[in-house]
Amino acid sequence: MKRIAKLVVLILVMGMLFFGCSKLNQENYGKIEMGMDYEQVLAIIGNPDKCDEVLGTKKCVWGNEEKHITITFMGDQVILPSMKGL
Repeated sequence: MKRIAKLVVLILVMGMLFFGCSKLNQENYGKIEMGMDYEQVLAIIGNPDKCDEVLGTKKCVWGNEEKHITITFMGDQVILPSMKGL
């Protein structure tokens, strides 16, 4: 029984470390400002999960459908940040 309890505690701690270290949070979203360049954004929240380019704009998404940060860049600068579920 002690062995199972230790295993459960270990799994919980690992889960907290994995999910607690996410860069997708309200604090990091608050650091993103209009006019920031792409590299500055990467330094805050890391590499995006997906980017699409259309007519001189680049729209990048970090995260998934339930929890994400979406940023539109024009000329390599932030013009429209948005978030969901943070």
